[in-house]
Amino acid sequence: GVSGLAAIKCCLDEGLEPICFEQSEGIGGLWRYMDQAEEGRASIYRTVFTNSCKEMMCYPDFPFPDDHPNYMHNARLQHYICKYAEHFDLLRHIRFKTLVTKVRKRPDFSATGQWEVVTQRDGKEEKAVFDAVMVCSGHHVYPKLPLDEFPGIQKFKGCYFHSREYKEPEKFRGKKVLVIGLGNSGCDIAVELSTVASQVYLSSRSGSWVMSRIWDNGYPWDMLVITRFQTWLESILPRALSDWLYVRRMNRFFKHENFGLMPLNRTSRKEPVFNDDLPSRIACGVVVMKPNVKEFRETSVLFQDGTVQDDVDVVVFATGYSYSYPFMEDDSIIKSRDNQVTLYKGILPPQLKKPTMAVIGLVQSLGPTIPTVDLQCRWAVKVFQGQVTLPPVTEMMDDIDEKMGKKLKWYGSSTTLQTDYITYMDELASAISVKPNVLKLLLTDPRLALEVFFGPCSPYQFRLMGPGKWSGARKAILSQWDRTLR
Repeated sequence: GVSGLAAIKCCLDEGLEPICFEQSEGIGGLWRYMDQAEEGRASIYRTVFTNSCKEMMCYPDFPFPDDHPNYMHNARLQHYICKYAEHFDLLRHIRFKTLVTKVRKRPDFSATGQWEVVTQRDGKEEKAVFDAVMVCSGHHVYPKLPLDEFPGIQKFKGCYFHSREYKEPEKFRGKKVLVIGLGNSGCDIAVELSTVASQVYLSSRSGSWVMSRIWDNGYPWDMLVITRFQTWLESILPRALSDWLYVRRMNRFFKHENFGLMPLNRTSRKEPVFNDDLPSRIACGVVVMKPNVKEFRETSVLFQDGTVQDDVDVVVFATGYSYSYPFMEDDSIIKSRDNQVTLYKGILPPQLKKPTMAVIGLVQSLGPTIPTVDLQCRWAVKVFQGQVTLPPVTEMMDDIDEKMGKKLKWYGSSTTLQTDYITYMDELASAISVKPNVLKLLLTDPRLALEVFFGPCSPYQFRLMGPGKWSGARKAILSQWDRTLR
């Protein structure tokens, strides 16, 4: 997937020898569409498009071709991922059709930091020893289907399944469908089904902000919202004012409460849903918003507000995923506390005697995944090589706790993987000396400095200076609006 490829490239850049084990026969991970959901692999539906635009979500030293649209269908993104792997010659480091079954510490781990990795290929088991391990398996693999939270589901006579099984709408023509979950998948599926189903109901426990991909003057939302200036403004404004502005900005296109979408916690910064069509589908009556389900009956559904919906044929649970590392012999390495993922900088298990394991791609921010995992890999590789000095375990744990506290305040939950994009990227970038120095740029290259500060915080910024810098970064930043318009 996108994390594994970034990991291979960053290892090669630093002169390390990567070997990547991939369970399937091709690259792309989540973005490699298959007609059937496969066990142990992420699965998407046929019409998935990206929520980040091309200038914001590319690998920092490999922009998308000029003629690509700003938001891409999964097939186009998959093509780009293949081109990236080809361009940097990454494929020869991948062992395809190889399943990792065990990752365990060597007996002499406290001295060497080495891991034994057990793999299976064509029914044969192999063992190998590695100096460090990067876990890039993602978090959209193991569906969370909390049936015990839905009384009466056993009595329900219609069909129900998790959204990862959903591929395309045709077989639901003329049916009454209930979609549970107001995340990106739930909204996408509800909107798509509303074109063929006789009625779609969309049930949500806590509401959500719904944003359009198209923002002011028709530009991509993330190029206008994810800027250093905005982040700086957030940090200096009083919390009450910043909350008021946030709610006002989220309600700028339509008033969420009129559509039954208002988040219970209005000021929570939890990840908004990106859907350009949902408000109009609600306005046309083909999608009806519903509160949480109270109970299922044989053919009907009772909701928390006392309303009953009869003759429901299909229920789609868009209830997300759980994180699981079945290959880790000691699961507590990654989930060291209350079965929660506990990682320093969202990457490193803090309790290890030797820092030789990194978990890549497990944070979520209101920003694109690809540049995030690229920077995570660069940081991790520097840690492996001893070029980043880590604080003592107690300090790492304090740092994790402090961030948990902030997450509670901003996102309403401490288990969330969410974090602020620019703050997080700058934290990693500073540690490996690649954060753009705006003041220095102001003196040497004012035009670039203004674009870096007031313009979109695009991935190229993290390849402008320091180790691993890319000679095309300046030009890419100064021409990003032209490519968007194109």
